[in-house]
Amino acid sequence: MERRVVITGLGAITPIGNNTEEFWKGIKEGKCGIDNITAFDTTNFKVKLAAEVKGYNPEDYFDKREAKRLDRFSQYAIVASREAWKDSGLDKEKENMERVGVILGSGIGGIQTIEEEQTKCVLKGPDRVSPMYIPMGISNMATGNVAIDIGAKGESIAMVTACATGTHCIGESFRMIKHGYQDIVLAGGTEASITPLSIAGFTNIKALTKSEDKNRASIPFDKERSGFVMGEGAGIVILEELEHAKARGAKIYAEIVGYGATSDSYHITSPAPGGEGGARAMKVAMEEGHVKPEEITYINAHGTSTHLNDSCETQAVKTALGEENAKKVMVSSTKGHTGHLLGAAGGVEAIVCAKAIQEGFVPATINYQVPDEECDLDVVPNKGRKVDIEYAMSNSLGFGGHNSTILLKKWH
Repeated sequence: MERRVVITGLGAITPIGNNTEEFWKGIKEGKCGIDNITAFDTTNFKVKLAAEVKGYNPEDYFDKREAKRLDRFSQYAIVASREAWKDSGLDKEKENMERVGVILGSGIGGIQTIEEEQTKCVLKGPDRVSPMYIPMGISNMATGNVAIDIGAKGESIAMVTACATGTHCIGESFRMIKHGYQDIVLAGGTEASITPLSIAGFTNIKALTKSEDKNRASIPFDKERSGFVMGEGAGIVILEELEHAKARGAKIYAEIVGYGATSDSYHITSPAPGGEGGARAMKVAMEEGHVKPEEITYINAHGTSTHLNDSCETQAVKTALGEENAKKVMVSSTKGHTGHLLGAAGGVEAIVCAKAIQEGFVPATINYQVPDEECDLDVVPNKGRKVDIEYAMSNSLGFGGHNSTILLKKWH
């Protein structure tokens, strides 16, 4: 028998707030978390802006020794997971922790550690490389560390699908609970890649904007868009089997009813023409949820602010929903607020969808000025709207042609 899956806990650390409440307040207020990079000296870099987590001190969450042994991507995952667990009201003493899983991922993993240790190896020799380099750098360690921290003994899996990672992790967790393999899963993504090598690499592949105006840098669907802005942080949701949640009197944010995952099978960085793969992911999610296109109120778009992504995603929405419905649905990108959190994007954007449904508020696409005929959807420009939302979708599309969509339903 297929089981129903609900969201019962949220945890976030983002460029516009270091917990869910602050983050959501920032979304509603149209706050932009983009500013000059402070993590390193950008004198020789063409890109000067990023969306950094602000006011974060590891020692507020970890003791000194522990903080030194965790790359920042793992720290963010643990911080967000602790918040989500607390928010859910789950009690380790009362749960069978062998039925609690952790599926979260990162696009790049512990890149800060990797860069620092590589530099040491070259300048000071191999003996100076830290013995903690491997357990800090490998990209599964956010998952492993969260499982250790929470005490989760179920399936513990790290997925990596570039910018689709967070959404894939949530979708696969949904399936895991739906088909009876787990009762509870902590799911989402984490990223801490505002480092010299990451910024240089994304700059040289022409993915990042070189704009130095923080209010005209991440401008999804705007005709003057010129690339994305790197963000960092983590977004974690607690997924739970419905009857299990009801039995303990849990508060429910939303129900997950559909998940679509497809591959473009086209190009290492460019989306397939017309957003064909993304369109299929949306269709699959709607089919699983038994939802008609006209029932979708809101789509949180991948909306990266690159030329190709936004035009292809516009076409994908039209293909998936049909021209008529595509004109009516509200499609905004919150990457104007947060920048692009890469592997963590789907995690924080799932939280946006859950809160949007719960509160009846559609977030805006901020800093939008110049309409683009190639992106002629209702992008909810600059000002959010109070609207009752029955169904919301969240899209994530990653390098390598990975597409993922989750479909959320209002809890009645």
